[in-house]
Amino acid sequence: MNNYKLKIKLLSDTTFGRGDGVAGIVDQEVEHDSYGLPYLRGRTLKGLLSEECDNLIHSLVDNQKHWQELVCKLFGISGSGLDIMAAVHIGDARLPSDLQQAVAHEIQENDLTSQQILSSLTTIRKQTAISAETGVAEAKSLRSARVVIRDLEFTSDLLFETETVEEDMLTLLAIGTLSLRHLGSGRNRGRGHVQCTLHDADGNDITRNYIHRFGQEVKNS
Repeated sequence: MNNYKLKIKLLSDTTFGRGDGVAGIVDQEVEHDSYGLPYLRGRTLKGLLSEECDNLIHSLVDNQKHWQELVCKLFGISGSGLDIMAAVHIGDARLPSDLQQAVAHEIQENDLTSQQILSSLTTIRKQTAISAETGVAEAKSLRSARVVIRDLEFTSDLLFETETVEEDMLTLLAIGTLSLRHLGSGRNRGRGHVQCTLHDADGNDITRNYIHRFGQEVKNS
């Protein structure tokens, strides 16, 4: 088994939306665990990486079929029943393990609540819709969303069952990682700006080690 890691640093406040809100508090809540720690689901992250790779492959003129087949092999084919056969398993992106352990200890020993933990790592942003005709806020359009505060770093485990990993697969992961710069709800409205890096099992940043092959493909197209 080969283990790689994808690290995500938040460069702006970000909402890992879970699709619902909390009555009287926020209209859009962030995904968080029982301790109040925000996280990004691995399935969501896989979809984002796959989408980035697809977009980059469309820039190729030659050898596009090879790379597209590799995307399917790497991430699986969503909705076909074949996604369980993806070459890589992408885990949830979570905060550092030492922080998780410290939070668990404080909750168990010092009566901190998960809501207090969540509040310490997030804040609430409010926005309203502006009428294009009048230039003023539309009635009853005020919405609130919880956001994870910037500068926090999340890590996702990338697990390959095989003993060796094809260089082209690592190339795809590298280019997908580099191009993933926005995620979460509100990423088209100034939130969710991130910096992503790919690391080996020893923690070395290998993001740029495998992109030369794809760069040459683009140059030749």
